[in-house]
Amino acid sequence: MTAETIERLGAHIDDAFFIIGAVIFLIEIVEALFKGSLRGRKIGEMVASASTQIPYLLVEIFIMTGAYAFYYVIAEAVIPWSIPTTWWTLALAVLVADLTYYWEHRIAHEVRILWTQHAVHHSSRDMNIITGIRFGPLEGVWSMIAHIPMVLIGFSPEAVFFGILTVLAYQTWIHTETIGRLGPLESVLNTPSHHRVHHGCDDKYLDKNYGGILIVWDRLFGTFQREEETPRYGLKRDFNSMNPLHVWFSELPQLVRDLREAESTRDVWMHLFARPGWKPRKTSPRA
Repeated sequence: MTAETIERLGAHIDDAFFIIGAVIFLIEIVEALFKGSLRGRKIGEMVASASTQIPYLLVEIFIMTGAYAFYYVIAEAVIPWSIPTTWWTLALAVLVADLTYYWEHRIAHEVRILWTQHAVHHSSRDMNIITGIRFGPLEGVWSMIAHIPMVLIGFSPEAVFFGILTVLAYQTWIHTETIGRLGPLESVLNTPSHHRVHHGCDDKYLDKNYGGILIVWDRLFGTFQREEETPRYGLKRDFNSMNPLHVWFSELPQLVRDLREAESTRDVWMHLFARPGWKPRKTSPRA
């Protein structure tokens, strides 16, 4: 299978999910107009979500294009073996990319320096198709690093890119409240119901349902939560800004303040790599 064939197939998959997402978005707009809820705040949230594509795409164009070339360097100069690219191994690449995405996504919730980027995606109080393109400027950097093991085990860079694209394209349609539960599919696939849970900031919904295409990873690794009542969306802390700059860099000011106030190298390390919300234990002054 040639690189051109893989690229065309990836483009078709991306286009198909884009069309599905566009149809759902039109339904969301019509429903909001019918209910009279398409007002200032909802529109502002959509604009803020769409605005995140500006820094994200600039980073992708000027930094990540070159960074992804590193995959080819590894494949050609470091790895003496390769997995032949066929229809079967391409399907396997999607499966491995989906498992990789689960851990990439989970770690982004558990490591604060990564959360500063992924929190952008979670900062909207609304759940709609436009929320699906709400990205932190540097999220692609962590994704690129997380998928290096796929190259190391022998997948061609084209197969890795195809896997990444397919997993991300699939998620276009699951950012919605328009679609309810989908019966038996809920047991296997990541669905809008499961992903609404993931965007919930209620205690029982926090850090659940990390899957990309398959929800089986969450069931396997103990992070699955069924949707019960409608979640409250957004960050746990009180963040309601629709100012694009505040949305793009919402978590960085507090991180900078914490680093400035750090009293030891350990504190600096923990502020960067511990779970979000970690605070140093204050010692009592000696009498």
